[in-house]
Amino acid sequence: MATLIRTNRDVDEAFLPTARTMKALVFAKPGVVELREKPIPAVGPTDALMRVTLTTICGTDVHILKGEYPVREGLTIGHEPVGVIAALGSAVTGYRVGQRVIAGAITPCGQCGPCLDGVHSQCGGKAMGGWRFGNTIDGCQAEFVLVPSAQANLAPIPDTLTDEQVLMCPDIMSTGFGGAESGKIRIGDTVAVFAQGPIGLCATAGARLRGASRIIVVDRLAGRLAVARTLGADDVVDASTTDPVEAIMTLTKGRGVDVAIEALGLPQTFESALRVLRPGGTLSSLGVYSGKLTLPLDAFAAGLGDHTIVTTLCPGGHERMRRLMSTLEHGRVDLRPLVTHRYPLDRIVEAYDLFGAQRDGVLKVAITP
Repeated sequence: MATLIRTNRDVDEAFLPTARTMKALVFAKPGVVELREKPIPAVGPTDALMRVTLTTICGTDVHILKGEYPVREGLTIGHEPVGVIAALGSAVTGYRVGQRVIAGAITPCGQCGPCLDGVHSQCGGKAMGGWRFGNTIDGCQAEFVLVPSAQANLAPIPDTLTDEQVLMCPDIMSTGFGGAESGKIRIGDTVAVFAQGPIGLCATAGARLRGASRIIVVDRLAGRLAVARTLGADDVVDASTTDPVEAIMTLTKGRGVDVAIEALGLPQTFESALRVLRPGGTLSSLGVYSGKLTLPLDAFAAGLGDHTIVTTLCPGGHERMRRLMSTLEHGRVDLRPLVTHRYPLDRIVEAYDLFGAQRDGVLKVAITP
């Protein structure tokens, strides 16, 4: 059994593992994920062991399943943990065993150059270096997950919030809000958000919180457009029946938008987002792209249009999670409608099939170990 480092603080035995192994969903090979028994992780001085009470499936996890994003065989997948502290490393202070916590999908060390410069997602000076769960270390679609640099990453859940209410914080909420923040939306801006999946919906909510006076959203699914209206969208464009560029330029009387947020990761939507920008506008890109992106000279004004293009990887860390939960706690946004399906961990492979195929109006699936 893994050795649990104890401190002189009280330890509630009810939260400690009683078995040698745990159930975990692992990447087996492209196209195959399997629920396996794995050893419960050993806890180092700066770590925390979290008993996972709720997690979910991300679109990035589907890319991993398909082999479109490479990870090692046997890696536990998942990067959105909600849970209870089961054990603490000897160097971790200010937390207690049994405390309800979340950790962000991005787990910065808090001490390297990029972290001290405020770029936590690029921890260690490597592109995407802060993304560890389900990428470079075992993730959280399991009964337990080891949280590295726990002092910098654990965030206590307010008693007034349920696990399901904070489930979007570790990734989807942080990423979508990050797109609005990186776009530097100002009070009175007109904003277009391309795609209303979970991240795009959070970008819509984030644009409203940033002070946008008009938010135009684009999607092909009527259900998602309806949810977007509840989160702050003023105008909806059904891309299955209407050319979104023409529609947005008509809605803005030819001016274009101040900020366009691309939340799908397709070259076509990236180009459309660029084409609806006013001169001097900002394209905030949240998509994960494959292949090549091109910049059409006319839309880009041959590079002389004073456009800004910015990308965002999910901000993480303790303080980021605290701020997001405070936004929920004080009623500034309600993301509960994003959780459309619920499965136990034992049926997570079924949940992947549902989520990957985007059946039955699925937005996010809550997984309970």
